[in-house]
Amino acid sequence: MYTRKQLEEFEESNLAPYATLCKNTRGRIHPDNEPDYRTCFQRDRDRILHTTAFRRLEHKTQVFITHEGDYYRTRLTHTLEVTQIGRTVARALGANEDLTETICLAHDLGHPAFGHSGEVTLARLMKDYGGFDHNKQSLRIVTELEKRYVEFPGLNLSWEVLEGIVKHETEYDISDARAFNPELRGHLEAQISNAADELAYTSHDLDDGLRSSMITPQMLEGIELWEILVSELGIKNCTLDDLTRHCLIRELIGMEVSDLVKQTSENLRKSRVKSALELQQLDHNVIGFSEEMHTRNRQLKDFLFKKLYRHYRVMRMQTKADRIITSLFNAYQDEPQILPNHVQELIADRGLERTICDYIAGMTDRFAIDEHQKLYDPTLLP
Repeated sequence: MYTRKQLEEFEESNLAPYATLCKNTRGRIHPDNEPDYRTCFQRDRDRILHTTAFRRLEHKTQVFITHEGDYYRTRLTHTLEVTQIGRTVARALGANEDLTETICLAHDLGHPAFGHSGEVTLARLMKDYGGFDHNKQSLRIVTELEKRYVEFPGLNLSWEVLEGIVKHETEYDISDARAFNPELRGHLEAQISNAADELAYTSHDLDDGLRSSMITPQMLEGIELWEILVSELGIKNCTLDDLTRHCLIRELIGMEVSDLVKQTSENLRKSRVKSALELQQLDHNVIGFSEEMHTRNRQLKDFLFKKLYRHYRVMRMQTKADRIITSLFNAYQDEPQILPNHVQELIADRGLERTICDYIAGMTDRFAIDEHQKLYDPTLLP
């Protein structure tokens, strides 16, 4: 058996000097005996995997609502793809794979049903009651809402994992790290998780858009990344079968990951950092694409925003989602006694609106739709 001490020594001997080491953890909020054969970050990963919030991601929207088909990404499959990319990048850069994996697995735990439209709706409804964003909700889940231990609320994760969750940032997500050394950047593993998130959703949203036919190869003509892909793979016509699409997306992810690793490696060399703390004290993130790839990604993201995220079919579902969540919130607010008994019991401690918000944020797409029908369709049993 490899003991925890041996695993920690292996990290120290084999990871880069700027990696975050388990042996240097700032620990946990509550006293907690560490296992003999797992590091603290490995244990945190396992705790996240066993949460109710993680299982619910299976039935939460990424772009396409779950009843659109079984082949589109859900919030869970997105999370797993982010995690795979994150581990690959971490390994290539000598970062801590276990910490990167743990942050990737936790980064979307707080997302409500119906993707970003659900988050926008909850943020609007909670504007006067403390607000809502999925980053803060992810932190609430792992520190308060998951009830799995007698000794403490939440999962009692280590400081570095919590810091990585709090400092999750992408183009669409801005972190609020006031309680986690806001003067410091995210550690390298947090930065890798952020980059892996953006890389994953750009590539797999393109994949799902092509599968759905909301995006066609003809529409992508002139997009530089697309032109490079079809040229390298020798694709001559505009018909796109499943196998060809798989090849294109695989090539895209490989191209993006390779560029990210090479450019970040160069950034690290130029920074001359010799420790994890020195990296966090820099005035810029070290993770990043080359300028050329950044420009190409910007073009592809702008295309996806206009042609996929604003497609009328997606917009119609966003409108439905807004109405469903708003109706549920208002109904619970007007008559709290229609909430399940175990939810009503939380109101005295959390307040009515926050209790409602937590309840709705935890719903899957399917549960929210069913709950809405039960409340507003008089032919259905409550």
